Amino acid sequence: MNEVDFTVAIGDKSVMTTATPTLAAIIVAAGSGSRMAQDTPKQFLDLCGKPVLRHSIDAFLSHPMVSELVIVGATDQLSRIDELISTAGPVSGRTKARMQIVSGGARRQDSVRAGLAALAGTDAVLVAIHDAARPFLDHRMIDNLIAALQAGADAALPVMPVVDTLKSVEGEKINGTVDRATLRAAQTPQMFRLDKIKALHDRFRDDEDFTDDISMAEEAGLVIRTIPGEQKLMKLTHKTDFLILDALARQHDEKGDQQPMTAPDIRVGNGFDVHKFSDAPGPIMLAGISVPSDRGMLAHSDGDVGLHALCDAIFGALGDGDIGFHFPPSDPQWQGKDSAHFLAFAVNRCRHHGASLRHLDLTIICETPKITPHRDAMRARIAEITGLPIERIGVKATTSEGLGFTGRGEGIAAQASATVLFGATT
Repeated sequence: MNEVDFTVAIGDKSVMTTATPTLAAIIVAAGSGSRMAQDTPKQFLDLCGKPVLRHSIDAFLSHPMVSELVIVGATDQLSRIDELISTAGPVSGRTKARMQIVSGGARRQDSVRAGLAALAGTDAVLVAIHDAARPFLDHRMIDNLIAALQAGADAALPVMPVVDTLKSVEGEKINGTVDRATLRAAQTPQMFRLDKIKALHDRFRDDEDFTDDISMAEEAGLVIRTIPGEQKLMKLTHKTDFLILDALARQHDEKGDQQPMTAPDIRVGNGFDVHKFSDAPGPIMLAGISVPSDRGMLAHSDGDVGLHALCDAIFGALGDGDIGFHFPPSDPQWQGKDSAHFLAFAVNRCRHHGASLRHLDLTIICETPKITPHRDAMRARIAEITGLPIERIGVKATTSEGLGFTGRGEGIAAQASATVLFGATT
């Protein structure tokens, strides 16, 4: 094997330089995230302003020793990964041509093996294998793993001490206390000499499931070295882990230098809508309920100007088009449609983007009908549609003091705002 002088010491913050990049990286992102209990796989959810997967991609591609990167995804998610890379702007100054996206397998080791196969013909000497669900990787961790292999190890991994008292349990019976002094929790990335880990994956291809790649190295008796892990490299498994990582998250540059803690990713969108009165008699739909009115509304759907404004406020916070984009008035299927359907769709788009709706505020501008007698019923209906607590919903009314089309009683206008929190879907 061709040895390379990496010229880096453990803990050294200096950027490594070498004539030829020697490290390839594999990000395993093929999981379904079933324990997260939501439709969007966790690797696509937003965390601190960008998708979870994007954090690891940027960390590897901005490192000077990484020559190429393979992302392993589920077959039905490959186009989504490609879109994430293509639409999110430059990948830390590295060209997309240095990246591959490949389909994973049923087991984690099958996915890693697919990633290793994609590196056929590479000049890389080492390979880092990383779980996409551990997004806060920095250059210092990569440097220290490289140094461990340069010191003679065949493999290296970050580990964290076990702080809880551990019990051996069978059913409901405690059999004893496990000595935690020698126990460590394994993290990723795990780094290997590329030829050796390829051989191990071929050797153990049909064997029992391995929960990580280091387990193969253990089975084969390779020399393995540990380095100190970091709490911010915790794995995203449950919804509450997003809140924990968001609290731990610190802005850091490409070298991992830490800065003050980031603020929560809260975004506010605004919506505005107008509908004319028709010559037909009322009632009208307004903010989700039927309201007595001398005249009906002229509109393609049910003409609920309040819910339409709320929809656009949510879409605005998500950067996800507008109500006309999702429900074009030229499409006859929306003729007379209950606008509650549109608002429920907008709330579901929050989950799609890895965000949660936190607050809605609606102002209705009209001379007639009177809104105050119906305000609480409107709030209750909006709460029912969106799932928000009623105390997080505001409905107000005002007139335009006789000015403009609303002042002349020709129609109703509504403006709304929506507050959305990214990185949390509870």
